[in-house]
Amino acid sequence: MTIAPLLRAIAACSLLALLPAAQGAEPVRIGLIAPFSGSFADYGKQMEGGVKAWQKLHGDTVAGRKVEIIMKDTTGPAPDVAKRLAQELVVRDKVDMLAGFGLTPEALAVAPIAEQAKKPMVIFNAASSIITTKSNYIARVSMTLPQISAPMATWAVRNNVRKVVTLVADYAPGIDAETAFKTNFIGGGGQVIESIRVPLRNPEFAPFIQRIKDAKPEAVFLFLPAGEQGVAFMKGFRERGLAQAGIRVIATGDLTDDHVLPAMGDATLGVITSFHYSMAHDSPENKAFLKAFAEANPGAGRPNFMAVAAFDGMGAIYEALKKTGGATDGDKIIGALKGMKIKSPRGPITIDPATRDVVQTVYIRKVEKVNGELYNVEFDKFAEVKDSGK
Repeated sequence: MTIAPLLRAIAACSLLALLPAAQGAEPVRIGLIAPFSGSFADYGKQMEGGVKAWQKLHGDTVAGRKVEIIMKDTTGPAPDVAKRLAQELVVRDKVDMLAGFGLTPEALAVAPIAEQAKKPMVIFNAASSIITTKSNYIARVSMTLPQISAPMATWAVRNNVRKVVTLVADYAPGIDAETAFKTNFIGGGGQVIESIRVPLRNPEFAPFIQRIKDAKPEAVFLFLPAGEQGVAFMKGFRERGLAQAGIRVIATGDLTDDHVLPAMGDATLGVITSFHYSMAHDSPENKAFLKAFAEANPGAGRPNFMAVAAFDGMGAIYEALKKTGGATDGDKIIGALKGMKIKSPRGPITIDPATRDVVQTVYIRKVEKVNGELYNVEFDKFAEVKDSGK
């Protein structure tokens, strides 16, 4: 071999040795913890759908590293199971990050593991205010209940609603919602004539609906976890004649969740909710998300706010990895997430650098028929709302 070809061969070998990222780097492993079975199975399925939609648009590689999702089913709400799964993911599966968390009790159970292992933990739904205070490695891209409940109270007072009964699920997010609503509603001159808390698991709504009817409020403020409970409540509300008695429903958007709204039927027409996402939101980002979700999840039905949070959560993780050059060190990833701005399908969001919680627009919506189908149509908004519950 002459000198020139030899030099070229040596140079080629040297270049190959300097290219670890795409060919030799370990994948970024993300442990996705959520209920994929049981009464809250839709939570996990929506999150999975949002992840698939993100990767449909942006691929499964970032900063030269493949992104591997390891899904674990809590069957929840099951905090002990969530904790065990997180331990297995960290110790056995060697994950770089934890994500998901549909329910607050599960997120709280895992927070000490994230703190001890210094693993970034990105919340896709769990909405109690205190979650981000339980570990320096937690960031949230979804919402908090005070964040969306306080604007509902403000809107109600502005629109001459003066006497309300509150009904919430009896666990941390429900209590957060009740507290934030009452604080702002009473502070604005309204009166809460009764506060009702119902069990998180399989509540029987009939006696509670009768109590609301007997109290004769102008409206009932609701927080119930998204899914079957909202269907059951609205069925009882209709059958017991509360609408005919002139009682209005105002609620957080979990009640008229986009995914289950078609099953709830016309009884929801006119229901007013406050929330951070609607399928009907008119933006290029939302149109792209809806298209990607449908293509990546054939037959899955409508995406909801949990799918959007998972989509945005993956976006935040990808952007953080770009900033760190693919490094997954917990402090570097959390540092990259602080202050991050994202063009979300819901509108612009920011991760507050001080609290690691989401700052976003909260919309006031009304259930209406658009082209024969039920949607949450936005008609008012509160911009750049922070969590008020800490």
